[in-house]
Amino acid sequence: MLPPPRGSSLLLLLRLEGLMVAAVTAVAYTRTGASWWLFAALWLAPDLSLLGYLGRPCRAARIYNVFHSYFVPGVLGLSAFLLHAHNLLPVALIWANHIGVDRLLGYGLKYGAGFGWTHLGRIGAAKRDAITAGL
Repeated sequence: MLPPPRGSSLLLLLRLEGLMVAAVTAVAYTRTGASWWLFAALWLAPDLSLLGYLGRPCRAARIYNVFHSYFVPGVLGLSAFLLHAHNLLPVALIWANHIGVDRLLGYGLKYGAGFGWTHLGRIGAAKRDAITAGL
């Protein structure tokens, strides 16, 4: 499966979606009254999933995708409301914000072919190699 062509309106839409998620979660986080130190401390936590790339790329992609999909922070946020565990909501918002910013910057969910293959197109060495090959 080939990624969408550069300049695709679909890629623009997905990046704008990331921008919107990042903006909404930042505003919602402000309204929780939680510490911005907590925000700074936890913002990069989902990227610990990159350690999976020390092993097999296919397994690493699965681990990365679990930590970079909206499903888990969504469940965490919903749990905060249903269980009246208000301390979970800021964590869910930080997590979703991280994912939104990643999408805005073009870091998408990974394919098993390697880190550079994402649902938003190729990044890093995979992108350079594709340009060199004329793809």
